[in-house]
Amino acid sequence: MADKLTEIMAWKRREIAPLLRDVTPAELAAANAALPRPPSFAQALRRTDGTLAVISEIKRRSPSAGDIKTGASALDQAKRYQAAGADALSVLTDEKFFGGTLQDLRDVTAHFCATPPARPCLRKDFMVHPLQVLEARQAGASAILVIVRALTDAEIATLSDAAAAAGLDSLFEIHDEHELERAVRHGARVIGVNNRDLAVFKTDLGLSERLIPQFPREVTAVSESGIVTRTDAARARAAGAHAVLVGEALMKADDPAQLIADFRVS
Repeated sequence: MADKLTEIMAWKRREIAPLLRDVTPAELAAANAALPRPPSFAQALRRTDGTLAVISEIKRRSPSAGDIKTGASALDQAKRYQAAGADALSVLTDEKFFGGTLQDLRDVTAHFCATPPARPCLRKDFMVHPLQVLEARQAGASAILVIVRALTDAEIATLSDAAAAAGLDSLFEIHDEHELERAVRHGARVIGVNNRDLAVFKTDLGLSERLIPQFPREVTAVSESGIVTRTDAARARAAGAHAVLVGEALMKADDPAQLIADFRVS
């Protein structure tokens, strides 16, 4: 099977090419100063009661799962997650492969980040340029995704610096020890292990169990993909995860509140 991540990143670079322009740290800082401060993504992942935090994802489809919840309203799904007690949201804004839009993020943050109890939102997309960071800040996001495997060190530095200038956290996504080393070298404060290999779509929770114990103690650890049951969440927590990111299982759940409660292991 061809490497799907490589395909997606190539498409993303072509997709945004006509929109690109210079986005300076000063412009990002000015946007940050002019806009309401979003709730902290990193802080939300460290629950004071010591239980596992849950990042609930809005995802209509994916290359691995196909259609998950076609036509779902991002805002309605966000309201379900809010009522269920989600700690944070992840909103897919890639349209071609995941069926999301930047307007989904705007709609969700307008409600979910502004209505008490305010919760942070991650812009889940394939980030390659500071313009996408500016879009995320203007759309009300609290954090961006940085896929270490898909980027050069120069691109990682540019994106993480842009996020900092815009007042956003960065979730560094890794899949092996080399990528962990790179993320740490770039000063990552929040690191997620993607248990799904985006090249071949194999999911293995053993990746979190192997990699998270190697994180620096000060890093907030997230286990992503393959979290379906309380047992899965317990495995992630036992490995040292502070949070799990769950998409497909919550999108399909008749009762997201019960599933989130099941994930609240300590």
